[in-house]
Amino acid sequence: MLHHLSLGVGDIERAAAFYDAVLAPLGYARVWSDLRPGEANQAVGYGAPGGGDGLALKHRPEGQRPPGPGFHLAFAAPGRGAVDLFHRAALQHGGRDNGVPGLRAHYGSHYYAAFIVDPDGHHIEAVFNAAI
Repeated sequence: MLHHLSLGVGDIERAAAFYDAVLAPLGYARVWSDLRPGEANQAVGYGAPGGGDGLALKHRPEGQRPPGPGFHLAFAAPGRGAVDLFHRAALQHGGRDNGVPGLRAHYGSHYYAAFIVDPDGHHIEAVFNAAI
């Protein structure tokens, strides 16, 4: 259904470094980059290596705010270990814990997820939802 999603960020270089680190364990990479320090309208895009972007980060230094309560973005993970690495990378790169890695039985018997808040306040999840 979705082609891509864009998030506004206050510091594009900080956000790009954060998402480079947290998306790598999930198998996603920066697939394009338009970084021009000091200029307006900078952005980066993430997706499967060699493919198009599913997530774009747009530099909005003029007072970007994350979406309100109820919004979060969930990334599919290839396994439970990847969820753990995502969470660890987030904490090491300026994110805040919003739910440690673990099973979430109220979402399903195999729903293994971790929740973080990125440096710009966006609520992000990594999830693996399959029997192992």
